[in-house]
Amino acid sequence: MKLITMTQMTLDGVMQGNGPGTAEERKAGFERGGWAFGRSDDDTRDFIFDAYERADAFLFGRRTYDLFHDSWGTIDEMRAHRVGVALSNAPKYVASRTLTDPRWERTTVLDDDLAASITALKARPGGELQVHGSGELIRWLLAHQLVDEMTMIVIPVILGQGARLFPHDGPDVALDVVESRLDSRGVAITTYRPTGRPEYVRA
Repeated sequence: MKLITMTQMTLDGVMQGNGPGTAEERKAGFERGGWAFGRSDDDTRDFIFDAYERADAFLFGRRTYDLFHDSWGTIDEMRAHRVGVALSNAPKYVASRTLTDPRWERTTVLDDDLAASITALKARPGGELQVHGSGELIRWLLAHQLVDEMTMIVIPVILGQGARLFPHDGPDVALDVVESRLDSRGVAITTYRPTGRPEYVRA
C-alpha cells in the first residue's frame, strides 16, 4: 500500500481545530476553531469524501483516533455519512503506547516497533494507507522516510495561533508536485511526493 497523508491547513500552516470546536481543539488557549467549515466548494468536498472511500486502511496518532472515534465512529448522523461509513468499514491502525482497549471496530494498535509495523503494512497489497490529521505522526513518518505522498488542502485564511503541521524544528524534505488545483472558493489542493533531503546552495 502507498502511505498518503491528507491535511487541511491554513495559509500559515495551522492544522488545529479545522472543524467545530471541541475541548481538544481548544487546548492551550486556542480559540479560533472551525476555520475550514463551509470554506470549500462541492468539488473539494467530493474530493475529500472520495479519498476516504478510496482508502484500503487508515493510520492515526492517538489523539486524532480519539477525536475521530468520538465523532465519525459514535454520532449516528456522522456514522451514516460517506466518511463515517468508509472509516467504519476499513481497517484502522493507531500508533500508541497507551491505548490498550480500542473502542472502534476493526482497530489495531501499533505499540512496539512502529517503523517495522508501518513498513509491513505498506508491503501489503492494496492501494492507499491514509493518514488524516495526526500532525505529530506525520512529522515522525517524514523523519523516517515512510511517506509516499502528501496532499495539502490549504484554506485561504491566516489564524496567527494554533498547532502547526511543521514546527520550527523538524525534518527537512524535498518535494515534487504531483498534482495541483484551485477550487472556486480559493482552496488550494496540492499533492506532493517526497524526494529525499533538499539541496542547499552555499556561498
